[in-house]
Amino acid sequence: MNRIFFIICTIFLFGCGGNDDPPAKPERVRLIYPEKDSECNTGIIIDDLSSRVEFKWQASNNTDIYEVRVTNLNTSVTQTISTASLSAKLPLQKGAPYSWFVTSKNSQVPETATSEVWRFYNSGFVTTYPPFPAEIISPKSGASVFKDINNEITLEWSGADVDEDLLGFEVYFSSENPPVALVATLAADFVDYKVSVLSNTVYYWRIISKDKAGNTSDSGVYEFKVL
Repeated sequence: MNRIFFIICTIFLFGCGGNDDPPAKPERVRLIYPEKDSECNTGIIIDDLSSRVEFKWQASNNTDIYEVRVTNLNTSVTQTISTASLSAKLPLQKGAPYSWFVTSKNSQVPETATSEVWRFYNSGFVTTYPPFPAEIISPKSGASVFKDINNEITLEWSGADVDEDLLGFEVYFSSENPPVALVATLAADFVDYKVSVLSNTVYYWRIISKDKAGNTSDSGVYEFKVL
């Protein structure tokens, strides 16, 4: 009798627990439009200074809400909108550079998934656009790093230009904030530079991007500490 009772309890427990799989985590979306490093000229005109741009992306699995974040790279002002659809419209300043990405969310799990970050210019009353502000790759702002055996670290960044006339970069690097010491002037195909450093020191750096039309853009100041 006890053996039969044990078997019945076991069947009951396994039967009740068969559908307890945790909810799946959301997956990252693939961005569609505005395209990466492009000029967006499809915005609906609002007034002389702004237009309404539609952002589009592909659906991702296990997602019920998409959060879109769009940042004006000149002002660092970010707009955020959440939607269950695969597009969203936002008013943007004409002639300004922007970055955007989408975060996939599922209300049943705390985890999220973030797409790539794309940059674009919102079309405006200009015939030539400045380069996009250089995107800092390494060291990230606030990072702690170790110098190499030559007492150096490598600064890395990426650059892009809608007009495809990127000329080069100026590298400013110093232990003072803001960094005013110009340590290198590089052609457009050079996106890294070694600098000498000391241990237990905080350094600041920025990249000025230039194009052939004389336009410039500023990455902003980034900092890191050498351990």
